[in-house]
Amino acid sequence: MDTFGVILAGGGGTRFWPLSRQDLPKQFLNLTGSDLLVNETVDRLAEFVEKRHIFVVTNVQQTPKMLEATAGRIDGAQILSEPAARNTSACIGYAAMEIMKKHGDGVMCILPSDHYIKEPKAYTKLMKRAVALAEKSGRLVTVGIRPTFASTGYGYIQYKAGKHKDYYDVVDFVEKPDIRTAKAYVKSGSFLWNSGMFVWKASTILTYFKKLLPDIYEKLEEIGRAMNTPREREVLDQVYPTIPKISIDYGIMERADKVLVLIGEFGWNDVGSWDALQALYEPDEDGNIIYGEQVHLDTKNCISYAKSKLIAALGVEDLIIVEADDAILVCHKDKAQEVKNIVEQLKAEGKEQYL
Repeated sequence: MDTFGVILAGGGGTRFWPLSRQDLPKQFLNLTGSDLLVNETVDRLAEFVEKRHIFVVTNVQQTPKMLEATAGRIDGAQILSEPAARNTSACIGYAAMEIMKKHGDGVMCILPSDHYIKEPKAYTKLMKRAVALAEKSGRLVTVGIRPTFASTGYGYIQYKAGKHKDYYDVVDFVEKPDIRTAKAYVKSGSFLWNSGMFVWKASTILTYFKKLLPDIYEKLEEIGRAMNTPREREVLDQVYPTIPKISIDYGIMERADKVLVLIGEFGWNDVGSWDALQALYEPDEDGNIIYGEQVHLDTKNCISYAKSKLIAALGVEDLIIVEADDAILVCHKDKAQEVKNIVEQLKAEGKEQYL
């Protein structure tokens, strides 16, 4: 059975303002110094999936930029363009229908476009195991990350040990908890972070759509019937915007039976906000993470990202400093998750040129 990669790349990434914008979300940024995050994801997938079987799902506004970004890596026909943002159930179902109608059944690896993996060889080994497990068992498989601290920014997966050594039965999927609950989860040792990585047969997930989300499945079938016909794009544009908005976690994963989880130990980071650069770069002797041309005197534990201009800092601690073409961000590291509030304020003030 063939293996397919499906990269979800429709998000906005407002926590990386001022570098990320509406027309340049996080997946198009080079935060590691190596390549765009979406291209790093394509390259990791290509270690165990044929490039002709790698798809990127993005929205119609971002499609031209995605075609440009991934040119030379994957064919333009493998960029699946959503006419409207309808959350992850819709885009995953669309990709599953695309695979079934045009390639036949296969194992799908669903991956976010903007994560960082420190140990790609360990990642490839685990994903190959997940593919084999999904194909043999016919079950939904997910990848959990052993928590290193009590995070309120991630969903959690509760699991239980069984007779198998390298995978476990999922007991429950839990939404983002408060800090007290998160601490209890970490202390228990029976919870993992939900990485948003899923592996299953296309036929399996479509069966779950039919069972648990029949209203969405009906829309997907209508789109599927038009595939490989001259009306494919017309029907997609008409039907897709009418699909109910619901996440795959809430719509299927939290309600499905017999879900399996593998524990990913490969240096995972979801690169969710500016403080995540602490996982991507080694700090200097004063604890600073520095990218670009910088001068720092008596500066400690700062994250400083310069795109094209010199950043000079003197006598400051625990700050995030980001220089973009037309805007500068300065905030305390404790406020990294709240940068999106600046974007909301700019919207409220009508300053669209900065969005």
